[in-house]
Amino acid sequence: MVSAVFHSPLEGSGLPERSAPSPANAAALAKKYIANTSMNASSNEQNDQKSEVASSAPAVDWAGLSLKVVPPLLGLALLVGLWALVSVSTGSSIPGPLETWTQAVELFSDPFYRNGPNDQGVGWNVLMSLERVAVGFGLAAAVGIPAGFAIGRFTFLSRMFNPLISLLRPVSPLAWLPIGLLVFKGANPAAIWTIFICSIWPMIINTAVGVQRVPQDYMNVARVLNLSEWKILTKILFPSVLPYMLTGVRLAVGTAWLVIVAAEMLTGGVGIGFWVWDEWNNLNVKNIIIAIFVIGIVGLILEFALIKLATAFTFEEVKS
Repeated sequence: MVSAVFHSPLEGSGLPERSAPSPANAAALAKKYIANTSMNASSNEQNDQKSEVASSAPAVDWAGLSLKVVPPLLGLALLVGLWALVSVSTGSSIPGPLETWTQAVELFSDPFYRNGPNDQGVGWNVLMSLERVAVGFGLAAAVGIPAGFAIGRFTFLSRMFNPLISLLRPVSPLAWLPIGLLVFKGANPAAIWTIFICSIWPMIINTAVGVQRVPQDYMNVARVLNLSEWKILTKILFPSVLPYMLTGVRLAVGTAWLVIVAAEMLTGGVGIGFWVWDEWNNLNVKNIIIAIFVIGIVGLILEFALIKLATAFTFEEVKS
């Protein structure tokens, strides 16, 4: 009878046999495996989040940015180039851009000096002009805006004042300056009067047009609810007319800043207009060119500020 004897392959080979892991070792190995698995999962999640953030980050629109930046820079370069060309063609009787820039750096190194009542820095002249504009414009707003509400609200007043406004509005503001000098006996109040008379018309007209464009349904509801005239003014007319009124304010400020320079040239005293005329009498053309840029920059700042104000108080349907 043949008997088969099976031997382990490790027997006789000199290699130790692999024993089964103990329960403690198995638990440690399981914990290590779970920890490695969780670390890999968290790293994968972080990578996914980074990729999502990178994909969701808005890309820079270089084409749109160039369309906003390049055209203004080209316009300024064209202005400077034409200016330099005119300076060369006139034999430097008109200072070039580099000479004017050097003079401007020196001028604005001390813009608020005082060497007497008629010798003050450009900063004081600009502030004095802005003060006159603020006073005249404030008086015009105090009169023109209520007048515009009344003219737009009542048909009788509209028919009464429309011919007068159509007659007086085209008159040049400087034509009113001699009347101001005659009545007020002083240059400063005459300049303020000129600002007042040129600023009042845009505010009256735009406010009245805004009142007349209020939807009739709103007024019918007010009539049904038997609202008082004060309630109609504050709850219906004012919110609806505000965009038109702010447009009139913006136009009035632009006109006032335009007129004050010419008025100060004629009346004298301290102001950016008088400063320009005084520099012309001294044949200082560099300072005249600097004053032109100062007037333009101040007007641009006023315009930008009022546009932002009008945008903040304008309804979405009016913006569109």
